[in-house]
Amino acid sequence: MNTEPDPELEKIRKKKLENIQATAAGHSAEQTMPNAPIAVDDGNFEQLTRQHWLMVVDCWAPWCGPCHMVAPIIDELARTYAGKVVFGKLNVDENPQVAGRFGIMSIPTLLIMKRGKEVDRIIEALPKQVIEARIRKHIQ
Repeated sequence: MNTEPDPELEKIRKKKLENIQATAAGHSAEQTMPNAPIAVDDGNFEQLTRQHWLMVVDCWAPWCGPCHMVAPIIDELARTYAGKVVFGKLNVDENPQVAGRFGIMSIPTLLIMKRGKEVDRIIEALPKQVIEARIRKHIQ
């Protein structure tokens, strides 16, 4: 009788263990995450922020100049951190419930959410390096 482990079976066991550990950490290893900001609104905010273990929501408005300065930074970070962080965009003019719930008084405001709970907030247009450093603190 052969007592050596079957390499194929060991490979399957390892993959299963990785999936179990990833799920326990709050996200699936096979879950695909977007590489561009997704639309967030009053209706889907709860679901999206709970669904993704780490999400950055850019609260903005079309008339806001500093918001337009931050937008390309958010687009670039979404590509850079695809698979680790989901980025969303919430127009505060069209979505007053979320803006009111979080007391958004100044835009741009970036809400950093972990499983539906706010863990950090960035207010105003800041350089990419500053925004990125704040987000990186929350990546596990």
